[in-house]
Amino acid sequence: MPPAVQALRRVPRPRLTGLGGGLFALASMFLLACVCRLLFDESIVVYGLLFLPVSAATALWVRPADLVTAPISVPIAFAGGVLPIAGGSDSLGGHVMGVVTALALHAGWLYGGTLVAGLIVIVRKVTIMSRRRSRR
Repeated sequence: MPPAVQALRRVPRPRLTGLGGGLFALASMFLLACVCRLLFDESIVVYGLLFLPVSAATALWVRPADLVTAPISVPIAFAGGVLPIAGGSDSLGGHVMGVVTALALHAGWLYGGTLVAGLIVIVRKVTIMSRRRSRR
């Protein structure tokens, strides 16, 4: 076997519950938003690009029993994580409007990450179902 494949097999495969997957995605997106705020001047494009691998990781690491939660939790994580880079004024209303505006203007990233998670979940579910049928 090639060394790259052997290295990938040694990487631990976490199995997160539905709640754990959502918390992983939310914490990851919040930390990445803080990094984007510090390093990339609140660039939501960089945040959106980083959202795609977090969505994929969440869909890959959730347990088979909780597969349906991944495409539900990643958009919530995107919305929760965008808080540090949303902008807006210093008031609560201004900050809420900044979040709503960021979500509206960058919904493509939100849809893309949700689509990535949904496709991975579908492929995993079909694979699990075909393995069960072949065992019978």
